Amino acid sequence: MLVQEIRDKMIVAMKAKEEVKLRVLRGLLASFTNELIAQKKKSDEVLDDESALSVIKRAVKQRLDSIEQFEKGGRNDLAETEKEELEVLNVYLPEMMSKEEILKVVEAKKQELGVEDKSKIGVFMGAVMAELKGKADGKDVKEVIDSLFL
Repeated sequence: MLVQEIRDKMIVAMKAKEEVKLRVLRGLLASFTNELIAQKKKSDEVLDDESALSVIKRAVKQRLDSIEQFEKGGRNDLAETEKEELEVLNVYLPEMMSKEEILKVVEAKKQELGVEDKSKIGVFMGAVMAELKGKADGKDVKEVIDSLFL
């Protein structure tokens, strides 16, 4: 289980005095507890891997947004801190599909659904995202679909 793996790595980071890793993993564990509470479960239960991954993805997105904002504001010191934390989080994310792999799935789905023009792009995008859930970045999927209909 992902949550137990993160707990174990937190203990290792604590013993090795890896401050950044320890801070990120503690934050993740707190976020896992918050997610359990949001799901109306007891805080001593264990979050399933799918929910844990969604929490990690949110944390990654927050770091990316922060990096962008800090760089715009000229605070490269804070952006560096966020980048270090992002590296720790990326270890727990599954490998995302490349745009070439996404294109193959999109073309197959286009044939399957018989989508020929932009009028059904919303339904098409939903179907593709359902198939690629957790395997591909939504932004990449949108770019690939947009490139097919331009």
